[in-house]
Amino acid sequence: MKILAGALGDCVHVAGVQHFLAQAERLGHEVRFTGPATDPETWAEMAQEFQPDVIGVSYRLTPETARRELADFWAIMQAADLTDRTFVFGGTPPVAAVAREMDVFEAIFDGSEPPSATLHYLQGAGSDAERPVPPQSLLDRIHWKAPYPLLRHHFGIPAETIEPTVEGIAQIAEAEVIDVISLGADQEAQAHFFRPDLQNSRRRGSGGVPFRSEADLERLYAASRTGNYPLLRSYSGTADLLRYAEVLVRTLNNAWCATSLFWFNNMDRRGPLSLEDSIRDHIALMAWHGERNIPVEGNEPYHWGMRDAPDVISVAVSYIYAHNARKAGVRDYITTYMFESPPQLSNRMDLAKALAQIQLAESFASDTFRIWRQTRSGLLGYPVDPVRARAHLAQSISLQMALHPSLLHIVGYSEADHAASAEEVIESAVMAQHVIETALQGQPDMKYDPILLERTEELVAEAHILIDAIRALGADDVDDPLGDPATLTRAVTTGLLDSPQLVGNPYARGTIRTRAIDGAIVAVDDDGDPLTERERIRRVQEDMARA
Repeated sequence: MKILAGALGDCVHVAGVQHFLAQAERLGHEVRFTGPATDPETWAEMAQEFQPDVIGVSYRLTPETARRELADFWAIMQAADLTDRTFVFGGTPPVAAVAREMDVFEAIFDGSEPPSATLHYLQGAGSDAERPVPPQSLLDRIHWKAPYPLLRHHFGIPAETIEPTVEGIAQIAEAEVIDVISLGADQEAQAHFFRPDLQNSRRRGSGGVPFRSEADLERLYAASRTGNYPLLRSYSGTADLLRYAEVLVRTLNNAWCATSLFWFNNMDRRGPLSLEDSIRDHIALMAWHGERNIPVEGNEPYHWGMRDAPDVISVAVSYIYAHNARKAGVRDYITTYMFESPPQLSNRMDLAKALAQIQLAESFASDTFRIWRQTRSGLLGYPVDPVRARAHLAQSISLQMALHPSLLHIVGYSEADHAASAEEVIESAVMAQHVIETALQGQPDMKYDPILLERTEELVAEAHILIDAIRALGADDVDDPLGDPATLTRAVTTGLLDSPQLVGNPYARGTIRTRAIDGAIVAVDDDGDPLTERERIRRVQEDMARA
């Protein structure tokens, strides 16, 4: 496609036009720039010589002068027999309103739309009336939106019925700011979807939307079939995992599966399964999705971080989960890096932990095990005050963009106080879009901070020490201890994998102590002095021997 664009009349503001043309050129279109303050006669001459398919007009001065300039422009286009071309317009909202009155522009951009709107137009979206439905598979949508990451947000209104969530999904879809709506199910839906006799009516809506049937799920999905047609996905179940997964794929076209190894079971009181059975069933769940070429997300590492485990444990389990996902036959693996988990982490140490996780988890990447990077803010880091929470959201996303994610999981600024409403989801997404746009224009690369790099190397080395210790727990007849549910269970019951918040747990030790030291979360002894991982493991092994 050939595109001619520039600033009209006496307007000299061309930054937006040049950005538009640069995007077009990157997509392979042939472009030509008229320059600033281009009179209509010059437009006509250049158009007759270049023969563009699309003519892009920009004007950013007053509406009154815009009305005259645009009228003169269109008269010249008619006289030059150029009105059969496609015309688009860019300007300030008041000037864009004038352009809309003319009813000659296929697309009008006034700066209020998402930053990716011009990109999507140039990718062939065309006018609203002709615009095709955006891609409805995760990987296609990632490629379609690049270089912008897909934006994801949890949504599920805790209520007696699904009606508020149905209405909210439609509202979010119409706003066209979210690519993936993660359906937040209530606890009873996750644990007892197939067992109505076990459902506790007093807990209806606890933690999310109370869907109870396939018809409910189909209604929730139907609500998303408008606007930008966001992908839908839901929490995995905590019981009957494969049966639950099949329902989600059939009713929601579930964009991907998110699961863990050590959580969502009787250890964290989220489900009925024992620790070892849960590990076994989660591996089977990965394999089920791998067989169907459905992506899988590992949310394992941040569940340890949210419970104040030392950074080295989060890094080690990143490796262990990726190992199991690849072994289970997953083809597309979404690695999630949650920041501010726990919130005592400094930005420098937070990023160092993420880079260490990347080194270990993404070392498995290959042509048959593709890795898609997702970042998100931590739930526990948000201030309750909404003004401070908005600032926190922006700051966190700016830090996350250092990792160049393919997906960015927005946590709404309201979450420290209440589950986000549709309006709050939309507002949070608009804030995120602005931060992302700014970052993509070029931001300093924080990954080369020398203190950060030193901490990353330390975490990688210590994580390998822990991984080797877990391997050593395997019985003689176990070929792959890191993929063996019994061995992984022993890693928890012996205390190699531990968290201060697991005290009193029937499956875990809960004896580890941690502190934030210089912004990092480290294991410490009874006096509060930091322990190397080798020393911590030696003490655990001594306890094992005594037991």
